[in-house]
Amino acid sequence: MAELVRVLILGGTSEAVALARRLASEPRLAVTTSLAGRTLAPTAPPGAVRRGGFGGAAGLAKYLYARRIDAVVDATHPYAARMSANAAAACGDAGVARLMLHRPPWPRRPEDRWIEVADGTAAATALPAHGRRVFLAIGRDGLAPFAARADTWFLARLIDPPTAPLPLARCEVIRGRGPFAVEDELALMRAHRIDVVVSKNSGGTATFAKIEAARTLGLPVVMIARPPPTPGESVATVDAAVAWVRNLIASCDA
Repeated sequence: MAELVRVLILGGTSEAVALARRLASEPRLAVTTSLAGRTLAPTAPPGAVRRGGFGGAAGLAKYLYARRIDAVVDATHPYAARMSANAAAACGDAGVARLMLHRPPWPRRPEDRWIEVADGTAAATALPAHGRRVFLAIGRDGLAPFAARADTWFLARLIDPPTAPLPLARCEVIRGRGPFAVEDELALMRAHRIDVVVSKNSGGTATFAKIEAARTLGLPVVMIARPPPTPGESVATVDAAVAWVRNLIASCDA
């Protein structure tokens, strides 16, 4: 019997779950999905699941050696720059094949009122000129730059309830996990008299409704740019990632 090909998926996105589901039917594969543990009840992929961090690039490299991993598919969030950098370094040290599966960003349409900024600090600086009732839809991480905006009221949407007060002087917290409907996002923004949205350009469909709602209402969107991608082979779809893994299996048989 041919030896199993061991694949580690660095997860946390819907694409990671979809990839794990697709690969579950491949008889030659032993697939493990790693979840960082940032949310209390993440969508569980099929197959083996590992929870928690690795302890940086060195810890991940040690894991790859110990588990005899043949390939890593980095399907983390497009803004998880540190994890992607650690994966690149660890795979280089361990001599393990690596693929990035990162969904493309949302394209800007002519009717969109986007204020594109480099990071959260720039987003906080830009706010007063565009609105003071802000839908802050960037998740739990990255809220600190907005702490200085005592002149601004925030509607902060989180997946999990906060375990400590948020670093925002004036805010209301709501909870929600995508996918969201445009009609619901429109109602939310109208009910809270939102006049500006702060978002990351995450891509995909799960949270795009807020962008469509802002477009419909003619609201400005302060859009935080993605971090520069980690060098290496990258694909934008689950289909392409499946094809890459199948090519890996074929190369192991050659």
